[in-house]
Amino acid sequence: MNCRGEFFSEAVMGDVKGKFHLVDVDASGRERLFFDNAGGSFRLKDAVAAFAAMDTIPDNPERIHASALHLQDVIATGESDVRTILNASGGSIFTALTASEAMFDMVRAVMENSVGDNAVTTILEHPSSFDSVKMYCERTGRELRIARSNPETGGVDVDEIVGLVDSKTVLLSVMYASNISGAKFDLSTIVNRARAKNPHLYIVVDAVQHAPHGVIDLKETPVDGINFAPYKFFGCRGSGIAWLSPRVAALTHHRLLAKPQESWQLGTPTPGQFAVVSKIVDYVAWLGSQYSGKQDRRELFLEGMHRIELHERALLVALLDGHGTHRGLRAMPGVDVFWDHDDFERRDLIVGVGFARLEAAQAVREYEKRGVVVYERVATSVYSGRMLKSFGIEGAVRLSPLHCHAPGDIERFLGITEELAAL
Repeated sequence: MNCRGEFFSEAVMGDVKGKFHLVDVDASGRERLFFDNAGGSFRLKDAVAAFAAMDTIPDNPERIHASALHLQDVIATGESDVRTILNASGGSIFTALTASEAMFDMVRAVMENSVGDNAVTTILEHPSSFDSVKMYCERTGRELRIARSNPETGGVDVDEIVGLVDSKTVLLSVMYASNISGAKFDLSTIVNRARAKNPHLYIVVDAVQHAPHGVIDLKETPVDGINFAPYKFFGCRGSGIAWLSPRVAALTHHRLLAKPQESWQLGTPTPGQFAVVSKIVDYVAWLGSQYSGKQDRRELFLEGMHRIELHERALLVALLDGHGTHRGLRAMPGVDVFWDHDDFERRDLIVGVGFARLEAAQAVREYEKRGVVVYERVATSVYSGRMLKSFGIEGAVRLSPLHCHAPGDIERFLGITEELAAL
């Protein structure tokens, strides 16, 4: 893979932008750059339309008439497309109101129904992962082992994680990529080495940050549970989606007792959320078809994600090293780039920066005055504090563009950042 990425052609770039809502303007029609996609991504027009269409239908899917059967088909297709995204076979799929809720459910089932005296997680986990493991360690009287971060890379080293796993570890909970630094975890190596030490270990993965940026393949990384959030993956708010291995699905969990043991779906699922997943896969497969003549849905999806990853890597390089007549963040006086290194294949499209004369929140306000939306990660935040303190910093401005952005968007952003650095 091209280590510095490859931009979409102008034609493909134009088509991509046209498939999403509000890429270049806000809801009021004002021009802006939205660089906070890690908090909720641009919405696919087709996904929003599909959800709205499904939501007009009053019929209960658990009936036998024609409209209900149609809704059942929508759900079944959506479940199949969840498996397309993850390359998963077998196991169970369930939805919750949020990916955080799904994570708590998975962790609870493992921790309440397994033998062992410790659980392992990392200091960089989202609160839903970290707090659920901590809570159930306390409830079940187990030791909580926390892998430390690497302030240079913004991630957690493989040895740091695997070194905490032993024969009595019940659960390893680890993220696919950091939503603060963008650092990708070497998940395949982590899974293989952890299972070599403890073949009975349960492994649960938070893929919410990474899912819209790169390939997930459960055949290569056989974990026991994984979640993602459609609203951060070009879809709509209102659901978190999880896949469970057969052995996790069979654990005691909240369920309707008349349903099969492996069923985790409580109540009637929302067909619209499954329609959204199918539209996400439709879109990524369409993108793949611009570069490949293959017909298999998973192969087209893989090609599409590959092209997203290449374009986003080129955007990352442009942010850091400059583009056109604009110098990059690395070269700007008064700007610090955190967790910076040149192994771009180990980075999703997130950059953390600091300003010599502006605190993070001040910088965010100055960006907004100039039509740019970014996010302040500060040590006082429940979603940021633990992670930032592990890096030894008080705050950072998080930049999270998406593949919908063009090189010209990066140039505009760099010009505005020069203005802020001079304040």
